[in-house]
Amino acid sequence: MIRVLCLVAALILATATPAAAHNVTAGADLRIAQTIAGAEITVVIKGTSRVPGPLRIGVIAYQPVTPLPVHLEVRSVEDGHTVTGTATAVPRAEQYAQLRVERTGPHELKLSAGNEVAVIPFRVLVDRGSAGDFLIYGGLFVAGLLLVGGLLTGALARRGAAMLLAAGAAAGVTVAAMVVVFEPQMPPAAPSGAAPTAATPAAGRPYAQARMETVPARPAAGEEFTLRIDLVDGSTGRPVDDLTAHHEALAHLVVTSEDGHFFRHLHPLRTAPGRLEVRLRTDCPGRYLAHTELEREDSGGQLTATHFDIGGDTATSDTAASDTTAPDTATSDTAASDTTAPDTATSDTAAPDTATSETAASDTAAPDTATGTATGTAAPDTATSDTATSDTATSDTATSDTAPETGAGAVASSTADLGGQAVEPRLQPAVPVAGRPATIELATPEGVRPWLGMTGHLLVRSQDGTFFGHLHEMGTPGPRLRFTFSFPEPGRYLAWAQYATGDRIVTVPFTVNVTAREATR
Repeated sequence: MIRVLCLVAALILATATPAAAHNVTAGADLRIAQTIAGAEITVVIKGTSRVPGPLRIGVIAYQPVTPLPVHLEVRSVEDGHTVTGTATAVPRAEQYAQLRVERTGPHELKLSAGNEVAVIPFRVLVDRGSAGDFLIYGGLFVAGLLLVGGLLTGALARRGAAMLLAAGAAAGVTVAAMVVVFEPQMPPAAPSGAAPTAATPAAGRPYAQARMETVPARPAAGEEFTLRIDLVDGSTGRPVDDLTAHHEALAHLVVTSEDGHFFRHLHPLRTAPGRLEVRLRTDCPGRYLAHTELEREDSGGQLTATHFDIGGDTATSDTAASDTTAPDTATSDTAASDTTAPDTATSDTAAPDTATSETAASDTAAPDTATGTATGTAAPDTATSDTATSDTATSDTATSDTAPETGAGAVASSTADLGGQAVEPRLQPAVPVAGRPATIELATPEGVRPWLGMTGHLLVRSQDGTFFGHLHEMGTPGPRLRFTFSFPEPGRYLAWAQYATGDRIVTVPFTVNVTAREATR
């Protein structure tokens, strides 16, 4: 009997397969960030426990918006059954529209806000229970029956039969106990409605190739346009329509101007299989870089890099100010003065030669004079929160062309929504060294809330745009953000720290100058 039980245990472990990297748990919420109707929102699809049954959907707004109704349409891909409803974007997900779904499996959620439409694919999943539960309760039930039968048989003086029944009861209890011990090592049963699992696990998928265009083909500065990204499979050339939620978004799109004065962190809409679109507006002509982060099912993350051009003349300050309603507005985009040079490190009230050595050090500055707690010369009224509309908002937060390319770890500070005080990024070490970890710390106000699944985000780009990185704050206690990052090469890097408060997303831009290893010896 012992050998049989050992054989059963061995078979359980041998047939267990590791869980897939993107298994979705039944009952879990799905959160998808979208940039739609000029607002940054997150759609929350609550998990459902039964079908037919209710499906609750909420919309969270991450910036001040007038009541934004979002029309919802949920359609079953398998039978076409459609239900509709309306949700209102609010700062907290306290209001949910309740729809009714009739079956599990693949569905599509169609969002309509303003005159924009997005289609989000998702699956309705319901837990169907595990085989382990059946073995546990079944084994205990059988053991109970056999134990009662053994007692009755023993009372009738049939010892042989009683012993057999008692042995069967012991075996049932043993099987139940073994399942309790080994069940955590077994893969969970796929919920009802999950995608079919391939007999041979996928070893990854080809990279997606991104083809970008603007509509119109060459928009002018200050003109709203649509940025369209078509994703095709690198092997077949077919549209890529198997994106999985990656940090609460199907794709993260970061658009920056070549000089770094313009910055947007957007979440484009899926408008068709393999097609992502987002509307935006820039205030200056020139070339813009677009970095898209995405992840395909059964594969790893991927970064695509493309660019587009904006024509025309520099937009007026009124046009730039009107664009501050778009999400993730950086100071450079709110209203850069026409008289301000691209890399001039001043506000309208500060002359370039008044900058401190940390924010506008000359090439002759000694490396050991640089610190990681530099304070820019921008006045407090040049706030860089995403809702700033002041015409005096500075671009790139007080860095000048005279700042050292290497040998100084100067960080230009920016004023954000922190009680009117300057936000001072702090570096450790004060002079970052290429290839070695550096810590960047930033003070924040109280009440920072998670956005895209994280408390804070740091986006880093080399000055020439050939390198792009996106890292996250991992839960530092207190009102502050802390990031650890190894800059790959010496030189100047443009950086944007982002976090969400109760009613807005705050963007703090600054620069970091990284020295080579030889310079530190």
